[in-house]
Amino acid sequence: MQWLARICVQRPVLASVIVLVFVVVGLIGYTRLPVDRFPKVDFPTVAITTRLNGATPKEVETQITDKIEEAVNTVSGIDELRSVSSEGISQVIVVFLLEKNVDVAAQEIRDRVNRIIVDLPDDADPPIVEKLDPDASPILNVALTADRPAREITEYADKVLRRQLESVPGVGQATLLGGRKRQINVWMDPVRLRSFNLTAIDVQKALRSQNVQIPAGTVKDAASQEGLRVLGKAASVAELRQMVVREKDGGLVRLGDVARVDDGEEEPQTAARRNGVPSVVISLRKQSGENTIKVVDAVQERLTEVKKMLPAGYSINVVRDNSLVIRTSTHAVQEHLILGGGFAARIVLLFLGNTRATVIAALSIPTSIIAAFGVMWAQDVTLNQISLVALALAVGIVIDDAIIVVENIVHHMEEKGENAHDAAINGTREIGLAVMATTLSLLAVFVPVAFLSGIVGMFLKSFGLTMAFAIAVSLLISFTLVPSLAARMLGRRRKSWIERALDRVVNVFYRPIEAIYMIMLRFSMRHRWVIILACFGALASLPTLMGIVQKSFMPPTEEAEFIVNIRVPEGTTLASTDLLGERVARSIRALPGVESTLLTIGDNDQRVPNLAGIYVRLTDPDTRTA
Repeated sequence: MQWLARICVQRPVLASVIVLVFVVVGLIGYTRLPVDRFPKVDFPTVAITTRLNGATPKEVETQITDKIEEAVNTVSGIDELRSVSSEGISQVIVVFLLEKNVDVAAQEIRDRVNRIIVDLPDDADPPIVEKLDPDASPILNVALTADRPAREITEYADKVLRRQLESVPGVGQATLLGGRKRQINVWMDPVRLRSFNLTAIDVQKALRSQNVQIPAGTVKDAASQEGLRVLGKAASVAELRQMVVREKDGGLVRLGDVARVDDGEEEPQTAARRNGVPSVVISLRKQSGENTIKVVDAVQERLTEVKKMLPAGYSINVVRDNSLVIRTSTHAVQEHLILGGGFAARIVLLFLGNTRATVIAALSIPTSIIAAFGVMWAQDVTLNQISLVALALAVGIVIDDAIIVVENIVHHMEEKGENAHDAAINGTREIGLAVMATTLSLLAVFVPVAFLSGIVGMFLKSFGLTMAFAIAVSLLISFTLVPSLAARMLGRRRKSWIERALDRVVNVFYRPIEAIYMIMLRFSMRHRWVIILACFGALASLPTLMGIVQKSFMPPTEEAEFIVNIRVPEGTTLASTDLLGERVARSIRALPGVESTLLTIGDNDQRVPNLAGIYVRLTDPDTRTA
């Protein structure tokens, strides 16, 4: 690397171009990096969902779940197999080993399930096999409230608001909770059915065969052709009442003669309450791999436009925003990164006492950090807590090589009387091997972190890659940009009054530190075996200390929110679960520091009526009194 330093001193443009290439790529990568709370981790998990309307949990288990479990149990690489059989729905979750490719696993599961479809009940829906993507979790909940019937609010939420939000770039799915859609209900009278010698099956067949709209071919002439359709669907409730169920004794038995038909609403399958008020909530999920903050900002902009067109009496409120935690955590780490860089530069200025030397050394911090964004982009690493912590830690490391090179160049100029050009070449060559050895030892520590196995390895991959590349770029900068700038900026000159003042300040507290260090050094050299035994004693104490230190996968943090999950006994109705959940939510709202609650029931693919979730939003920790 010494030859590279000599070339860069002689050709400063080359040094600038080498560094600018990394900086430009890093800046481009930074603009395209997705922001998330944690690294993207793909857990190879496949879900198989099958519906059998009207079946009890026991029937679902024996007729569907057991057969699916038996079929998929032969797939290789399964780590865990579990299932949930509830009323009308079977869900089998297959968790594979981390080494298993999730696409291959899903295809193998799909093949096994296709083989036993003929063994499932005839009226069961075809099983749905899908990969579970943790990255596609809900990011935003929007509540629509109004002093209107639930059906009217649901119609607006489904036909207008949901479609507006689903068209936002990055939004993958919008799910309605607490709504009741329009539904034409046919209430059959058993007495009148018996009087006409009819059954409910007869009415069902009549509705299926007559309330249809089917293609009837094509009408052609010499110049054109038109499609022909048979319009048999009822356009109103009145037309539906006139539908003929049977012809009897020369008379027609119409639907209105044996049933009451009304324009009503469907039975509720989900429920949602914001602070106790029934609401229609739209749960938004992002597309896999999208930037959470960017998607939320785009949705917020669209909501601002939608609010201007809301009907009178309607209101829209964001009741849950998962990007807030991401913003808070990433902003905190970014703030520490900037402060760390500033303090590192000030410490260097304090000890070197040379403003130009400080500028040269401090340039390695932003260039190395920015260049690291390029490899993060290339390796599909997100800006998350783990990668940002790596960058914050790298701030104090990437400047080390530059400090050593600059200090040695200044030493050659002041102690050996060399000019800046020769000092840049000779000083870099003299300590080049030591700088390279130091950097390679750091790389030997952080590179293996990127290749750890298991879930921990997936989380720390971004940490190892970010640290390793930032350190490698700092080595390149110390052999290219640093000697090139030193040869032109560190010419012989009188020290300014600021630099002379810094020298006096440094001497005030550095001399006592140096004196204490010299005492410790003399003791160590005279009692070498004591130092060696102390080192071995420290190493021997590691197992004991590791057992004492508390351990956790993630440190505890203040997120100003939490979720309460409630599961009541099987068979509990939605109304009963809603009543019990609201009692719990009311008790939580009475606690100090609670800002709002959001109760949701049936917020899953199975629409389980006995499972409720209460999202609790707390006040800001800075303003919280208790």
